[in-house]
Amino acid sequence: MKIIITAGPTREYIDSVRFITTASSGKMGYAVAAEAVAAGHDVTLITGPVAIDPPAGCEVVTFVTVKELAQTLDERFDDCDVLIMAAAVGDFTVGRVGRSEVGRVERSEAKSHPTTAGKISRSAGAIQITLEPTEDILAGLGRRKRRGQIIIAFAVEDAPAEQAEAKARNEMKHKNADYVVLNPPAAMSADASDASILSPDGTALPWTNRSKPELAEHIIALLETK
Repeated sequence: MKIIITAGPTREYIDSVRFITTASSGKMGYAVAAEAVAAGHDVTLITGPVAIDPPAGCEVVTFVTVKELAQTLDERFDDCDVLIMAAAVGDFTVGRVGRSEVGRVERSEAKSHPTTAGKISRSAGAIQITLEPTEDILAGLGRRKRRGQIIIAFAVEDAPAEQAEAKARNEMKHKNADYVVLNPPAAMSADASDASILSPDGTALPWTNRSKPELAEHIIALLETK
């Protein structure tokens, strides 16, 4: 199978040195990529900025911002058999940055890439940042999923298991995904975590604590059942 795996965090820049991001280390996506390569699949790893080396045997494509990830997936999604969306895509981008001076707010457009923005000095005082929602990349791809194509989504939910599962199932339906890997926030950057895999008609993998390589084995094994 031709598999695309996304991994790592996105960054949305406030200025040339500061950004908002997620706590993702990329460990989960990289473990899935390694397992997929070992299973003989044709793997493309689309990765955000992380501090680990990609597994040998896969094509590596990089991104920084949500927009860059969206553009890459838009170009490549139709040609894959499976998309495993392990990247921790930020829900917000920086819309505007402004300074408040004597009760008056002056706003200017924030730049979205570090090479096109200056560094904001703290000497002039407080700034106000407006965060705007990013696009739901996976929902858009789910709407164009062709027959036989597989999408495996990831969800991080900070709620009791029953509530987390209900929300994840709604997201799975909204994004037209075949499975969703459900984790608590403690999974981000960890080597192991509690996790469950949900399918539209049940539970494909029950809750328990597993290492990320072990969870990756279960994720790739799902492809043998489709």
